[in-house]
Formats: sequence, structure tokens, C-alpha cells
Amino acid sequence: MHGTTTDNEQHLATGWLPGKLSALGRKQAVELGEHIAGQRFDAIFCSDLQRAVESAKLMFGASADIIQDKRLREANYGDMNGKSKAVKDSMMVACIDHPFPNGESYHDVENRLASFCKFLKDNYAEKHVAIVAHEAPQLALDVIAKRKTWPQAMAEDWRKTKAFRPGWEYTI
Repeated sequence: MHGTTTDNEQHLATGWLPGKLSALGRKQAVELGEHIAGQRFDAIFCSDLQRAVESAKLMFGASADIIQDKRLREANYGDMNGKSKAVKDSMMVACIDHPFPNGESYHDVENRLASFCKFLKDNYAEKHVAIVAHEAPQLALDVIAKRKTWPQAMAEDWRKTKAFRPGWEYTI
């Protein structure tokens, strides 16, 4: 996950907008980098949205070979990009099957992540990779790798329970 953004602090749903890390977000990214410093990754992937790219560079160092992949983008909230997170959150369950107005559905995000997971299986089988992404891709990984339903993944999301961990592990 990328670090906290200025939009997060203002309770806005950034979606496909670039977003900018806040001072807290930069600190979180550096701390996560310190937490995983002893681990070896065969590849590092991140969303191509600026907040994820900046987080990845802070976590792994500016000289790290970080591969940007647009399949790891946040959900496109369409008309809700940059708008109230509370309003976006109230639409989440309805947008599992139906896109956000002028955006995409959570099943669309799942399809993007399924394509990315197939790419990993085909090219990085038995490898240890790091991914820096966003809320919807992380929930999609819960659906794909942990076989949760979308309502279950959303209900158990750490953002609701405030049970943040410095990273998640998935087996694809």
C-alpha cells in the first residue's frame, strides 16, 4: 500500500487522480522500507499513479528497479475521483457489479488484478515480489488469492477495523 496522502487526510477518494503523499505518508513509506529491509524481492511492482510511485521509491530507494503497471491502479471512481470518501464508501457495495458513474466496478478491478496475477504466475512463479498499490487492488487480491467474496473483503477491510499491518502476504 502507498502511504497516507493529502487526500486521505482530507477524507477524499483520490481514485485515478495522481494524489500526493502527506508528511505522514512519506514517514510511513520510509518506515515500511525499514521494516522490510532484510527481505529480498525478485521484482518490485507498483501502480503508475504518483502516490504509489513515490511510496515505492521511499520504501525501496530511488535506485531500485521499480516496475510500474497500470493494472495496479486504484479503482476508477469516475465522477467520484477527488470527491468525498464517505460518499464513495456508501457506493462500494452497489459498485461491486455496477461501475461508479463514468468509472469502473470492483469486478473491473478484479479482472485487472487477475490479469496481473496471471502475468506473475507466467513470469515470476516461485519468486518473491513486492507490490505497492491501493485499496481496491488489495481487496481484489483478497478476493482472488484468499477466495473472499467482495462483500466479505470489504467488511473485513483493515481500514474499517483500523488493524493496519505493515504489508500483506499473498500466494498466487
